Amino acid sequence: MVRVVNAEESMFKGSMVALATPFKNDTIDEAALKKLVDFQIEGGTSAIVPCGTTGESPTLDYDEHDRVIELTIKFVAGRVPVMAGTGSNSTREAIQLTKHAKKAGAAASLQVSPYYNRPTQQGLYEHFRAIAEAVDLPIVLYNIASRTGVNIEPETIARLAKDCKNIVGVKEASGNLEQMSRVKALTGSSFDLISGDDALTLPVLSIGGTGIISVVANIVPRETAKMVAAFERHDLAQAIELHYGLLPLIKAMFIETNPIPVKTAMGAMGLCAPDVRLPLCGMSSDNKEKLMKALKDHQLIK
Repeated sequence: MVRVVNAEESMFKGSMVALATPFKNDTIDEAALKKLVDFQIEGGTSAIVPCGTTGESPTLDYDEHDRVIELTIKFVAGRVPVMAGTGSNSTREAIQLTKHAKKAGAAASLQVSPYYNRPTQQGLYEHFRAIAEAVDLPIVLYNIASRTGVNIEPETIARLAKDCKNIVGVKEASGNLEQMSRVKALTGSSFDLISGDDALTLPVLSIGGTGIISVVANIVPRETAKMVAAFERHDLAQAIELHYGLLPLIKAMFIETNPIPVKTAMGAMGLCAPDVRLPLCGMSSDNKEKLMKALKDHQLIK
């Protein structure tokens, strides 16, 4: 029988933000990046995760990718851990990116499952094991089949957790709580189950999850952190209240492809420019109107 992990035992817990990458004139806005990092830490965010899906990593060239990670680590200045997104559909490229993140001072690496080439479960195992063996850095797997086209099965995750001491957790964005329960049952208390869906943070915590790598925390870090903290101190009533309070805003964050809505919201709130890189583009007028209403209803803009 699996023992539910205590949050204090977890390496990665609480509300961790999948940080958006701010652009200005199609280049990285370094001043805005510092502002975003400070905004997150002041809001109670427990870890910063740059260069993931929300960070538009597929549109960053190698120099930009490395630079965003370096700057994030510099701006965080040791206040919270930085879990750098360094995954790729090329194992060699993922190793290169992860080696750089370790050298730059990242606390961990987030490794998305390879996309487009759709490896078998054995291929996934060999890919992640090769990265783990090449770089002595804690690794959190990122399972998001809706983006990558392949699911990391619970048995594959368990095998990696057993064979690779530095594969320490998984960001689960499958949307499948039964699958997540199987991951927890197969890996035990020392392996971190992290929600990859804002709407499922509370349910994932209830089955032994340790936290969330959040999109909505880009605009409401304090509330997201409070919800996880309420659950951790066994104040379920407040956790439920915060969960339902956040749901309309979370829904608005995904009315178009992430990170289009959240960056549009950040622009409206004055956190950074709303710019995204092609092939992402600005929101449709109808959806933008819905988003602005959600922000007003949540009293984030007037």
